[in-house]
Amino acid sequence: MAVPEAVRQLAQKFENGLGAYTSPKFNETQTRREFIDPLFKALGWDIDNSEGVADAYKDVVHEDAIKVAGATKAP
Repeated sequence: MAVPEAVRQLAQKFENGLGAYTSPKFNETQTRREFIDPLFKALGWDIDNSEGVADAYKDVVHEDAIKVAGATKAP
């Protein structure tokens, strides 16, 4: 399978801005918005639930909670 052009562009963007993107000032939310979400979109995932499916059928659940030792926590 060939690498989608959008994925190639994301890799090039990261390489071009490596210093900024690996800086402690570049936070988790920025990483998700700049690279992770676009990567999954390029791979065909419905990141924004544009199909309007119920939670149980979404490709992605943002900021979900999980049970750990009886307590609900964010991953």
